[in-house]
Amino acid sequence: MLAALLLLVLIGLVILYSTSAYNGDVKFHDSFYYLKKQAFATVLGVAGMFFVANMDYHVWKHVAVLGYFTALLLSVAVIFVGDEYNGSKRWLSLGPFSFQPSEFAKVAVILFLAHIITKNVKSMGKMRTMIKVMVLILPIVGLVGASNLSTAIIILGIGVILVFVASPKYSQFILMGALGVGFMTIFLALESYRLERLAIWRNPEAFEKGYQTLQGLYAIGSGGLFGRGLGESVQKLGFVPEAQNDMIFSIVCEELGLFGAGFILILFLILIWRFFVIATHAKDLFGALIAAGAMGHMMIQVILNIAVVTNTIPNTGITLPFISYGGTSVVFLLLEMGLVLSVSSLIE
Repeated sequence: MLAALLLLVLIGLVILYSTSAYNGDVKFHDSFYYLKKQAFATVLGVAGMFFVANMDYHVWKHVAVLGYFTALLLSVAVIFVGDEYNGSKRWLSLGPFSFQPSEFAKVAVILFLAHIITKNVKSMGKMRTMIKVMVLILPIVGLVGASNLSTAIIILGIGVILVFVASPKYSQFILMGALGVGFMTIFLALESYRLERLAIWRNPEAFEKGYQTLQGLYAIGSGGLFGRGLGESVQKLGFVPEAQNDMIFSIVCEELGLFGAGFILILFLILIWRFFVIATHAKDLFGALIAAGAMGHMMIQVILNIAVVTNTIPNTGITLPFISYGGTSVVFLLLEMGLVLSVSSLIE
């Protein structure tokens, strides 16, 4: 796990520099601008990861509820005093530093649900208990979803996976799935821009906002089997807007081709597989749920990002873990990896 993780982090920094050098030079007159910020966050995250990995993960039981309510308060603060970038209000500023509370919320929800499910494990086969557990995370899903629908979907997905892992019955998930589809239908219909995204997805060439999707697809197509070569992308030169963010996988495909992109996906698969192994061999249910939550988080986020880039699903604005630019994202992802490593360290 650690080998695959560190390899992903290093590859991510190399790809980020290749993708962001042009934008950094144009906007900030510094081709290393994005790399320096990401490298600082990565060093911070790796240090935090090893610190958390050397702690007994049972300590987090005592602060799981506090962490969840902190995530709620931070999400409320974003609505009232959050900073807006590119039309989205998702950041809180603390002096010279800014961070996205939604990234903290993912880790907080994993620990919170692991704690709650462990306490109610004997009754997890009852529909009433399952609904009670899911209702507990709806406030954070709603608050995060107000400004960041993709992260709200990830949090909801983490909740469903953890309940599924702990539940001895499967039939109840048919009803839960039907309720989820109904909720999403109503949620999408409440705002016209969400319905517009569906229309853009179906026919990106007919809409001005489909430009980013089309340019990303051009990048993927032009990469072929082996790519143009590292640093040789044409689409990153202003054609794919903010290429270092959500659409970075399209530049990976253009520069490294199908084989390079496939190698990165194999690293993600190894990481997810190791989470599964750690979850099945964990010392207790709390540890198993932490590993399963991290597995669900990684799996959902990778699948959603690649599905968006390839226009398999409508654009939701979601980053690729360890590869896309984002300091808050990489710090909390690495802290989450530290939690999983702490679970694995107690396996006999």
